[in-house]
Amino acid sequence: MKMKLLPKLAFGALLLGCLVGWSARADVNSTWATNCAACHGKDGKGATMMGRKLGIKDMTDATVQGSFTDAQATAAIHDGVTDNGTQKMKAFGGKLSDDDIKALVAHVRSLK
Repeated sequence: MKMKLLPKLAFGALLLGCLVGWSARADVNSTWATNCAACHGKDGKGATMMGRKLGIKDMTDATVQGSFTDAQATAAIHDGVTDNGTQKMKAFGGKLSDDDIKALVAHVRSLK
């Protein structure tokens, strides 16, 4: 009887893992749509009115992706980005959790 329970527990754990992964992916998509897409675009290409105005780089481009580290992306999201004293991206450190920011960095990496 105990041997029959083990596959059920394993299946339950696998299913729970899939649901948690799906939920986390849904959360990052929502976070991106709410906080990033207006400038970076839903697809990360930066081909929005604000993206063009700010000169946002195409995050789907491998060369662009290679131009910054995960730590730099994390700092940019957390602290914002300024260029010659002009704010190019507002800081989200006070609005998003460290886990949200980490998920956004992973999302940006998935765009390439």
